[in-house]
Parts: sequence; C-alpha cells; structure tokens
Amino acid sequence: MLRNPVCIGIIIGAKGLNGALRIKSFTGQPEDVGSYGPVTLEGEDRTRHLRVVDKAKGSLVLHIGGVEDRAGADALKGKKLFVDRAALPSVDNGEFYHTDLIGLPVRIKDGEELGSVYAIYDFGGGDIIDVKCDDGTSVLVPFTEDAVPEIDIDKGQILVVPPKYFETDSTNAKDAEGDG
Repeated sequence: MLRNPVCIGIIIGAKGLNGALRIKSFTGQPEDVGSYGPVTLEGEDRTRHLRVVDKAKGSLVLHIGGVEDRAGADALKGKKLFVDRAALPSVDNGEFYHTDLIGLPVRIKDGEELGSVYAIYDFGGGDIIDVKCDDGTSVLVPFTEDAVPEIDIDKGQILVVPPKYFETDSTNAKDAEGDG
C-alpha cells in the first residue's frame, strides 16, 4: 500500500487485442508516466510495472503487468494509476504539484475564506482552479499570477483575487444595505 499516493493518470480504454491500454496522463510531460517506477491501480494493494509503447489522440498507449488481452484491458477502464509521492522529483522553491493544492483553503485578498481547492483543470487555455465554496457552489479561478497572487504551502492556504463577475456574500450584503 502506498503511504502518500499521487494519481499520475487514468485508464481510458483498451487498444487492440493484446492487452494494451490507453491512458490520460496527469504528468507534466505525458510520456513521463512510465518513469516513476511501478504503479498501483485504484483499488489494488500490489504494484505493477508499466511500459509506454505509443501515443494516440491525446493519450498514451502502454502495457501494464498482468494484462494480457482485450478483456483484461477493458476491465481496467476508469481505474486511476498511483505512485508514491517519494517517486516524484522534488520541486524548486515556488513550484508545487497540483496534488499539493487540492484541499487547501482559499482566501480572498481581504482575508475572507472562500472555500477550498477541489480540482485544477486545463481545458487548453491554461490552468483553472475549481474552488468549492462553503455554501456548496463552485468558483472557477484562472490560475494566473493576477488571479492567484499567493500560494503558501507552509501556511496551507491560497490567496485569490476572484473574477469580477464573482461576488461574495459580504459584497452582496453591502450592496443590499446601500439600496435602502
């Protein structure tokens, strides 16, 4: 069992008849998914070796130990691939892995707590932070220096300047007071 698991990809389907799998890699360079050593599949306690064999339409094609045919590959669709955090290279000062940010409290520049980081997405136009607010709603914040001026892993918080279209409850309350 991994002590500090980090998800590095997800199996999106089978490729061919010989047990090859297509995966979406979550690593900086997609083909690096094979360089961190054995992986543990979601829901398993054992590690498996993998070997990247090709690229295909935004995904990688690889073989994972113990998967020999299409049926075995199909059975793994949707499973996440994990490695232990210790297998990842260390980061320079001021850099971090997205996994380090998930769950961190997010504060607005005035100190008000907005919620916590739920996920980080990249739809092609740059990273976006999905902040799950305390009221259950979500706010998508561009992951830029202007919108996210401070990330303090040691303090365990992120400071954001929310998009102009976003208003907090305190802003709405002030507006309502002024309407009287």
